[in-house]
Amino acid sequence: MAHPFSPAVGSMRRSYAISMRAKLHLDVSFVSAAHSLLRRLAYQRRAWLLRASAVVFGFGSAMLAAQQHTTPQHRSAPLPASEMSAADLQDLHAALDAYDRGKTEEAEPALRRLSITYPGNYPATEALGSLYVESNRLPEALGLLERAALLAPRDPLAHANLGAAYVALGRSPEAVREIRRAADLTPVGSEGYSGTQLGLAHALLLAQQPAEAARAFAAAAALPAVPDSDLLYNWSLALLRAGSVAQAGEVLDRIPPAERNDETLALAADIDERQGRFQDALTALQTATRQNPSDANLYAVTVELLRHWTWNAAMEVAHFGATRYPASTHFRIAEGVAHYAASDYKSAIPLFANLLAEEPENNIAADLLGRSCSLLAEGEELGCKGVYAYAMGHPENAVMTTYAAAAILHQPGTTQNLPEAEKLLSAALHADPRYAPAWFQLGVLHGIELQWEQSAADLEHAVVFQPTLPEAHYRLSRAYAHLGRHDAAQAQLVLQQTYAAQAKTKLDARLEEVVTFLLQPASPQSAEAVNSAHSGSPAASLRGTPATGPASTAGPR
Repeated sequence: MAHPFSPAVGSMRRSYAISMRAKLHLDVSFVSAAHSLLRRLAYQRRAWLLRASAVVFGFGSAMLAAQQHTTPQHRSAPLPASEMSAADLQDLHAALDAYDRGKTEEAEPALRRLSITYPGNYPATEALGSLYVESNRLPEALGLLERAALLAPRDPLAHANLGAAYVALGRSPEAVREIRRAADLTPVGSEGYSGTQLGLAHALLLAQQPAEAARAFAAAAALPAVPDSDLLYNWSLALLRAGSVAQAGEVLDRIPPAERNDETLALAADIDERQGRFQDALTALQTATRQNPSDANLYAVTVELLRHWTWNAAMEVAHFGATRYPASTHFRIAEGVAHYAASDYKSAIPLFANLLAEEPENNIAADLLGRSCSLLAEGEELGCKGVYAYAMGHPENAVMTTYAAAAILHQPGTTQNLPEAEKLLSAALHADPRYAPAWFQLGVLHGIELQWEQSAADLEHAVVFQPTLPEAHYRLSRAYAHLGRHDAAQAQLVLQQTYAAQAKTKLDARLEEVVTFLLQPASPQSAEAVNSAHSGSPAASLRGTPATGPASTAGPR
């Protein structure tokens, strides 16, 4: 098939000003990757604490290079003879030397013994704490690093490293507190000032304080040295998240053209989207995808097309992505949503049904399959059997049991299993007695059975719980007519026509709802990715940090 990014895409019909990729990732795999990177650093491990902060917070390469020249005086300072015996002092220097040479297994026993024997000794305490952080033994490290910060309250390295441990443990408020303390103790313009401000900025982003983070990035960028592209990128992202969209664009434009890549283009697309330049946003994403046709970039283009109701182009890109990355379920969900939105339910159903067969607990695939089957014109569709199977396994789910009943009622009359449909609807109403669609479908069922009194009672419940449901008013009008209640039937027809006039608005709302399913896959290769789609937007992580997976199309460095 033709590559889906060369032709210009047709006009955009709708717009939603939702940022697509501005979310941070920090999990155990991230911390592990940070420690792996740390072990590859070539300079002395006595400066490890600040270097660890550099890795965990994603400091740029310029900051890391500066730390090569930092003298770890808090470890090399003379120790009072009364504090440590000569033999133990010799053991401490040997352990620190082993640590500097990367021999952590050789260094750990001596450091552990000395930190217990001399709990007030800062070098032993700090070194063992940093060693534990490096080996991802965070709970053990935390107590040591907290003690080290108490032993050296005026040492910015002690607070920076404690802050790094708090970040790794997901304790953002404490991380901000400690790294802010380190920043306060670091003189403006000194060798470590920029790195400390960067650490503070990243901690603030993790703590959902983007405006303050942007100010810290600005402070780091104000030094005489030319800011590197990672710093500018992350500063721009912080500004965007803080709502300073125009300033975010200005900062991003400072990245030299030779240093711009697909991540830069993806962030530029976010900025264009927020400023209403939707075609520019799509063009930037398409260019990013041509540079790097990654899973994340392909998916970002797909979502952008869906965001603006460009269904056919979205189907094409999603199908291309599913072919190129068959393990990524979000492309199949996206392709199904495009068909669903275009009212092509027969094409959407197999996509959702196959995914649900592979992942029986995929709630979003089940929900979208149920929606599609409930909107299908009368007739049986093989894929809709998956709705029934899911509903039987989740009788507490009123929505899915109602979808399953509706799928049965849509079958040709000779094959309808009305008792099974009634059983499903009873389960739905047991789970949620006020669920109007279940009352509506029960009214339809009793109408099929010509039980007009019961049908009218069911439909009356439906319009009480959801007065704007035009189909319920229409069915209730028919039931009243069969019962000879012609005035009441006429009144229901008037209501049906009134609410039917709002059907286009309701359709738009339905399409918006299903498109939001796609706005934040946490990981394109897992069911959890699809199942988290209600909560946000395609995610990004800090640039300069180890990547956690292909879900990030762009993110802070």
